[in-house]
Amino acid sequence: MEEYHRISEIIESKRQLLINISDEIWRYAELKFQEFKSAELLCKTLEKEEFSVQRGAAGIKTAFVASYGKGKPVIAILGEYDALDGLSQEGGVTEEKSIIPGGSGHGCGHNLLGTGALGAAIALRYCIRENNLPGTIRYYGCPAEEGGCGKVFMTREGLFNDVDCALSWHPDTGNYVGTNSCLALYNVYFKFKGKSSHAAMVPHLGRSALDAVELMNVGVNYLREHIIPEARIHYAITNAGGSAPNIVQAEAEDYFSIRAPKISQARGIYERACDVAKGAALMTGTKVEISIDSALSNFVPNKTLEMLIYKSFSKLGTPEYSENDRQLAKKFRTSLSEDNKKSDIHVLTVKELRDKDISEIVNPFNDNEKTLPVSTDVGDVSWIVPTGMFNTACAGFGTPIHSWIFVAQGNTSIAHKGMLQAGKVIALTAVELFKNPEIIQNAKRELKERLGGETYSCPIPKKNQ
Repeated sequence: MEEYHRISEIIESKRQLLINISDEIWRYAELKFQEFKSAELLCKTLEKEEFSVQRGAAGIKTAFVASYGKGKPVIAILGEYDALDGLSQEGGVTEEKSIIPGGSGHGCGHNLLGTGALGAAIALRYCIRENNLPGTIRYYGCPAEEGGCGKVFMTREGLFNDVDCALSWHPDTGNYVGTNSCLALYNVYFKFKGKSSHAAMVPHLGRSALDAVELMNVGVNYLREHIIPEARIHYAITNAGGSAPNIVQAEAEDYFSIRAPKISQARGIYERACDVAKGAALMTGTKVEISIDSALSNFVPNKTLEMLIYKSFSKLGTPEYSENDRQLAKKFRTSLSEDNKKSDIHVLTVKELRDKDISEIVNPFNDNEKTLPVSTDVGDVSWIVPTGMFNTACAGFGTPIHSWIFVAQGNTSIAHKGMLQAGKVIALTAVELFKNPEIIQNAKRELKERLGGETYSCPIPKKNQ
């Protein structure tokens, strides 16, 4: 039996188990570093499938590494399972309707991501045993992709140092493989401390932290003219120092998000923003405390792996959708604004998808080497080990991620089918890597060439834990 038939057979035999796990994680909707139930559910399932599981990986309570097999090569499968705040939403309904007002929800589909990766790991366990394949498959349970950068801490602690290749995927509205990069990111707090005083009686005795915040914001806005046009800087005043105008504000705080195509560029802009903050403090007679909340590196694509993924995806094809699936996608699509309907990149770039509600084809391989305007902590893994990524359709066209409508589709048949297909693609790709170690060596050579002599430097200092 050809590998792809056997892999499909194994994952289909686990279909209901995987759907149940995905839907349970969807219901848990746990936020970054709080994914205790989700992580434990995955750990227990992997243990039942004969994986050895190390909980608390990298000192993070909700991170884990599960292993099966022995020796080289070591293939990593990356799993995520954290949700987003404020996106509580009933499943399968086409109107915004929260389960818990203000609660959390899986607006990025990580319930699917982690479970699809689980399906791949289980299928590979069978393939390794049945074919006596040399090597080790590892499922990395990676918490806090949303704002916590769990993989950055795991990378910093050396958890990927002996890995030969890593594979990951993401829920989307289309079936897509390409050599794209993602933006590097710094999220930073600037906390200013001054001295309060009565603003009318003794203003000269005060030192306004709010003045420092405002001066910093002005300074960074002038800085925008002198950074690369591809960079992005966003900020919020997270503490304005109170609501009484007749008291000089003793404390105030800014929160900045800095993105750029390369981590060296983002780091340079971050350092210049720090100088602006220090200048604002000097001008106002205040002090500034700078702390990195989270940071991550740009994703380094690997065409060698992504072409292999595309070959696997093309061989497996897309799931078979029922008429009920198509009608459900159409109903969700009616909930979207016209701008959302027209802006879906898959519809815009693939003529066969125009006037469709859901993708039933694998997009042509994209070799444009674009930098997508998003960030992911998979980027840090990709600096250490050749890493391949792809997307599968888990929602109707035009559905924006990080939205209630994505959450609403996250426990439907459409999402389940995309999730299971992703597991099959990862498993088939990994089998090819086990059987053809020369592909791994080619992928490693490509990574070395792409880095061009640069070495990995973790963007989060060791003191940030």
